[in-house]
Formats: sequence, structure tokens, C-alpha cells
Amino acid sequence: MIQMTVGELKAQFSEVLEKVKQGETVQILYGRNKKPVAQIVNMEKPKKKRRIPGLWAAKGTFTEVGDGKITLEEFLGVNSLDEVKPLI
Repeated sequence: MIQMTVGELKAQFSEVLEKVKQGETVQILYGRNKKPVAQIVNMEKPKKKRRIPGLWAAKGTFTEVGDGKITLEEFLGVNSLDEVKPLI
């Protein structure tokens, strides 16, 4: 993160915008104490890198059957909801 006073920002505004477009964050400092008052950030979301399989890649594969939806009974591992006892 880059920190700049208001005066520095005014003098280098075009260069600062180029850095922000490249993904840098700029913090604006104000006053004698140079207190942070604002940030300039890139509005575009960074593109996610494709995930590369790690150590477990060779251990097996996963395939989803159907639409992937399961019933509450299947999720809880019971034959009917009558088997589920309340916690209270």
C-alpha cells in the first residue's frame, strides 16, 4: 500500500491512477499529523487464478451424479425424520 499526502496526490494524480489500475492501493494522508482519511482502490475484481490440483490429485476423482441435491433424510443419514430426536 502506498501512502501519500493530499499535496503529493495532487502533483502525481495521473501516475497514482496508473498504479491503482495495476492493483495498488493508495492511502491518502491529511493534516499536520498525516492522519489516513481515504483510500483509492481498483474497482475491478482481480481475476482468480485457476486452481492447480495438489498432492491429492492422483488419489481419485469426484463426479457429481444428478443435480447434486439431497433430501434432509439423506443429509442426516436417517430413514425418516421421525427418527430424529430434538436436542431440547
